[in-house]
Amino acid sequence: MHPRIAFVFWTALLLLSATDDSAGADAAASSFERDVRPIFKAACFHCHGEADKQEGALDVRLVRLMTAGGDSGPAIIPGDSSQSLLFQRVRDGEMPPEESHRLSAEQVETIRRWIDAGALTSRPEPESPDAILFTDEERAHWAYQPIERPRVPVVQDTSRLRTPVDAFILARLEADGYGLSPAAASPALLRRLKLDLLGLPPEAKELDQFVADGSPEAYDLMVDRYLASPHYGERWGRHWLDVAGYADSEGYSVEDVQRPHAWRYRDYVVRSFNADKPFDRFILEQLAGDELITSPLNNLTPEDAELLAATGFLRMAPDGTAGTVDDAVVARNDVVADSLRIVSSSLLGLTVGCAQCHDHRYDPIPQSDYYHLRAVFEPAFNVAKWQNPKQRLVSLYTDADREAAAKIEAEAKVVEAERTRKQEEFIAATFASEVAKLPEEIRDAAQAARDTPEKERTAEQKELLKKHPSLNVSAGSLYLYDRKAADELKTMADEAKEIRSRKPDEGFVRVLKETPDVVPDTFLFDRGDPTQPKEKLVPAGLSIVSAVAEVPEIPVDAEGMPTTGRRTAFATWLTDRDNPLTARVIVNRIWMHHFGRGLVATPGDFGKLGAAPTHPELLDWLATEFIASGWSVKHIHRLIVQSSTYRQSL
Repeated sequence: MHPRIAFVFWTALLLLSATDDSAGADAAASSFERDVRPIFKAACFHCHGEADKQEGALDVRLVRLMTAGGDSGPAIIPGDSSQSLLFQRVRDGEMPPEESHRLSAEQVETIRRWIDAGALTSRPEPESPDAILFTDEERAHWAYQPIERPRVPVVQDTSRLRTPVDAFILARLEADGYGLSPAAASPALLRRLKLDLLGLPPEAKELDQFVADGSPEAYDLMVDRYLASPHYGERWGRHWLDVAGYADSEGYSVEDVQRPHAWRYRDYVVRSFNADKPFDRFILEQLAGDELITSPLNNLTPEDAELLAATGFLRMAPDGTAGTVDDAVVARNDVVADSLRIVSSSLLGLTVGCAQCHDHRYDPIPQSDYYHLRAVFEPAFNVAKWQNPKQRLVSLYTDADREAAAKIEAEAKVVEAERTRKQEEFIAATFASEVAKLPEEIRDAAQAARDTPEKERTAEQKELLKKHPSLNVSAGSLYLYDRKAADELKTMADEAKEIRSRKPDEGFVRVLKETPDVVPDTFLFDRGDPTQPKEKLVPAGLSIVSAVAEVPEIPVDAEGMPTTGRRTAFATWLTDRDNPLTARVIVNRIWMHHFGRGLVATPGDFGKLGAAPTHPELLDWLATEFIASGWSVKHIHRLIVQSSTYRQSL
């Protein structure tokens, strides 16, 4: 069975299984934490769950608080939904309000069953609802579980085993009486391979040679050749650039200001993929390339320039602060918010941005986590001392370049000074010639009018010069009077221009960097409003990850570094072996671009609203293999494209 067909089959099977599980849950006693709290969190917490906003004095975060009720009395009567005010309002469509997301019939029925069953909880409730950062049920979500290397399954059809990928796929197929489809014909297979790895079809001669070879090694040799091609980085770098939101313009407003130096980040990505740069290093450079540089930024080595170009990843969010915006504070915070969205979706596979204004309605991401994450990047963005896109450019000039440019500029200025002197002489001579043509009695007045600054001229002087326009000779009109003199001046101007053209080219790189010794505080914004800061927060990773894994902490200010080192620490947190998200997210994206669909069909959302993995053991095996290989993307490519699973016919 071809993998695309297999995915459809297994997805349908999983959906049927989910239906069976749901039916089983119906038969069991309903639980507040498992069944009802997620509904309330998504639809009701906004008005009846936030610590500072509980309309009608009703808090639905704990069962005992609902039993106690609010201004209208008890919200629920355990064992009797018909007498429970909360259920009546939900059933009749009065709550949530129209502008909110109305509950489905299934959700209403879940609430009814739970109340009628006694409004049970899975465990004793805490004294305060604020003590619940996330429940055990939320903690149990598959994406937050530690990545453990599963055993490669034993299969019956060992003849089709080329890489461990085949064992995982075959084990699932054989369990239901299926097997892999026959291998694709050589021409189709080579087309598939080259299009996937390089984005180009094979040439006719190349195809003929491959078909004629027919040896078992021929395909593997083509895999090696394509992975070594410079076009590989262009193809797979593009996939990453799509994730990063790469654009050659700011994209914030109708002005759509151009980004003339964005291409340096693009080329950095292409080079990184071609070199098979370890992906953990790739992440570190993009998040904190500036923190890896020890030399001053005014004398960059090519290696330093490469590290700075990497931070272009954090400069891909739409940024309208270089143009005219209605609200500068909002525009600046939009840049920060969009940057955090790109980071979280691309590397964590989570919609962290949903927690900007309130606790995430579906995933265990409290609002405080969003601002802990923002604190990681705050010193580099620094909204209070904002730098617009033009101010975030760093010159690639070295001291030697500046010295050479200064000498050339001095040479050009010598020519310009001589040109200025001659120009004044030519103008003076031309003016004298024109004055001599006037009646003698007005020559002195004409000279005086000419010598008087324009703003200080009397009405009579202005009238005199207007009446005799030939007296208004200037650098721009000199050619009308003395073409030879004008040509000489033009030659000298061209000479100065030619001299300046000898200067070393001054390139620029778009960067995100911290200002040394300037560390702004980060505050939690009330309802996400930057004009309403609340408590101060320090940098940290996601609480849910720290709750299930021993991952490094993120310091407020790292010792021995010219910057806070927060982004370096965050990159270390992301790529730690015990972080359950990053490696899974990356290998899933690689799989997706080979098969058209990831093992997780929602590559940017591993949360509750995202899809569950169709082959969780394979996903975790690939993730552990990715880490064990030194985060080698090309290693994962080989495991996939050399597998019988990949080489099936359609």
